[in-house]
Amino acid sequence: MITNAGGGYPPRMPSSVARPHTGASVLRGSLGAFRGRLAAAATLFCGHQTGEALVPVLVGVVIDEAVGTGDPAALIGWLALLGVDFLFLSTCYRFGARQAWHADVHADARLRMQLADRLLDARGGAEAGRLPGGLAILAVSDAKRVAIVSFMLPLGVAAVAAVAVAAVSLLTISLPLGLLILLGTPPLLWLVQLVGKPLERRSGAEQERAAQASGVAADLVTGIRVLKGIGAEKAAMAAYVGTSRTALGATLRATRAEAGFLGSVQLGNGLFLALIALIGGRLAADGEISVGGLVAAVGLAQFLVGPLQVFGFVSARLAQGRASAARIAEVLGAGHTVGEGDAATPHRTPGGALTLRGIGGGGLDRLDLDVPAGQLLGVVVPDPAQASTLLRYLAREAEPGSGRVELDGTPLGAYPPDLARTHVLVAAHDAHLFAGTLVDNVLAGGPGDRDLDRVMAAAQADQAADSLPAGRDTEITARGSSLSGGQRQRVALARALAADPAVLVLHDPTTAVDAVTETRIADGLREVRRGRTTVLVTTSPALLAVTERVVVLESGRIRAEGTHADLLRDDAAYRALVTG
Repeated sequence: MITNAGGGYPPRMPSSVARPHTGASVLRGSLGAFRGRLAAAATLFCGHQTGEALVPVLVGVVIDEAVGTGDPAALIGWLALLGVDFLFLSTCYRFGARQAWHADVHADARLRMQLADRLLDARGGAEAGRLPGGLAILAVSDAKRVAIVSFMLPLGVAAVAAVAVAAVSLLTISLPLGLLILLGTPPLLWLVQLVGKPLERRSGAEQERAAQASGVAADLVTGIRVLKGIGAEKAAMAAYVGTSRTALGATLRATRAEAGFLGSVQLGNGLFLALIALIGGRLAADGEISVGGLVAAVGLAQFLVGPLQVFGFVSARLAQGRASAARIAEVLGAGHTVGEGDAATPHRTPGGALTLRGIGGGGLDRLDLDVPAGQLLGVVVPDPAQASTLLRYLAREAEPGSGRVELDGTPLGAYPPDLARTHVLVAAHDAHLFAGTLVDNVLAGGPGDRDLDRVMAAAQADQAADSLPAGRDTEITARGSSLSGGQRQRVALARALAADPAVLVLHDPTTAVDAVTETRIADGLREVRRGRTTVLVTTSPALLAVTERVVVLESGRIRAEGTHADLLRDDAAYRALVTG
């Protein structure tokens, strides 16, 4: 696809943050954008964990100060305090979770908008080498993996607070138990981070393979009609099966790494807690702590299972988030294929004189071409690669290797890309349609002074509409898959004509229609574009017959030019090309 037939691209979304270029900066930006909510969530989660840690402590006090002494008033007082603690911790978790989830879902949406902003940037470059399915994986799965860190990080902070409160409580109950936790937790956390390194590496590979499989699947679905037409279903299936198996292998390796990681964390936590319980039991047996103190110590040891498990979960999600953030950074930091242009260029309505001077690159060899304003020009390019290169340069989707394209004497590169594409609209023969009605798709081109009925008739899109259940108001599915190839092509051509640009470049706009319809389209095209510059890149004799001049490119240069009739009569190579 060269460009959409609307002649423009959606405006760039303003962004108040700098473009990230590394995985670390993507992750920092995601967290920093909602640091207020994350701080509130961490504070509230810390309150929740503190309340949870105080439960076994208060139960131990109840045993020593109320049950052991048989004092009913003390029992009621301490139980009331225990109830207040439960109210406090539940309230903290409720509002803390609300803040954390808000940061999570909005960070996810923010990353998706950043990706969309970069992909829709008129200067291009982000989509290079990436299939649509792979980009969808980035915007859905990878963005969510980065965003979920916003929820897990406050939990990690709260887990640290929980360990600290438990350690202080155990220090109060018994100095050896408190020191054991204070000195034993840092090495345990270090081991958790060390064991999580393979998970981070394999998570990135898993997402990359999944993106490839999704991209291949989307590509096959898009071209299913063509595949069936040429009988290539088995070859396509084999290609997808191979890619899918590779993705499955990467997923299994990442899953094994995650299972091994979580299992190792559980084992380490279990051994650590068993050691705490063993030492606490011996201290109680020796009479160094009270019965209530032993209950509190055992309760705290059991409570620590949760925070220590959270360390493992947070580490796993952080590893996956870093890997996904690195993949997102590759897209956000991708270089642009064209420049921004000169913002001072006047947004005047151009006359339509198109000039190519010394254009080189992609098979073109110092190509010179002058198209006067208002001319209907045919361009015959036997080499599809050279045709594609020429169209990309005219559409400002790539900068020429040498030379420049001018519009009314002003370099096209001086215009901002979206404005340049408004003035010089390149419409591909396979331009995509959008979900909506047929008439909405035509009007998406931004009709100028042209009458809608007139452009519909010129493109023979009115005939396509008449054959549909609700006519022009018939709902069309995404990419126009509910229409035939010829219907899609005619609607796309009507959209391009409705845009009424100063220069309209059409690439093989009638490859999917019959000969009679093609002749009608050629006549209608000439009438609608009379007085407006139009370039037809095609080998169709019906279209070339209505042009005022035809140029033939060969080896990147103009080999011949003249009227279609003269070239048919005098140039055997041209005659063989357009009639063969």
